[in-house]
Amino acid sequence: MQRRQWLVVGAGAAAALAVAGTAVAWWQPARDGGRWVPEARTMLAAIARAVLADLLPADEAALQAHLDRLQATVSGMPPAMQAEVDQLFTLLLTPPGRLGLFGLVTPWAGASPEAVREALQGLRSSRLALRQQVFHALRDLTNAAWLADESTWAAIGYPGPREF
Repeated sequence: MQRRQWLVVGAGAAAALAVAGTAVAWWQPARDGGRWVPEARTMLAAIARAVLADLLPADEAALQAHLDRLQATVSGMPPAMQAEVDQLFTLLLTPPGRLGLFGLVTPWAGASPEAVREALQGLRSSRLALRQQVFHALRDLTNAAWLADESTWAAIGYPGPREF
């Protein structure tokens, strides 16, 4: 090999390592030890505010209780489903995943409910089945966790299970 070829290979390797290092820095698991990491809680709070809108009480305690129920809902799933949900949430925590898959430019912490709602609508009406599946997963998980608490039933007029 000539000196010029070594320089080109070295520059290419350095660029590849820089890209890989950046990707690893962005890649943070959504759960650690079965609990949401703070960034995941921020993301899930933004999604809950958009999906539940006026149904979600404005106080922070109600939102935190909802996130705890969501965590319990996912923890109650079979391990394979938990792994899929973790992969989705982990991907959505990365800037490329948030932008490319979800369609949200703003970081989760600064995203308004309207912006998240618009991005969810984009997922829902997408021609790609994968994006539609992401919409249904996020909406269904959020609603399941919210409706798991009996105190939320009155907001939608559900009287509770019938007595037999």
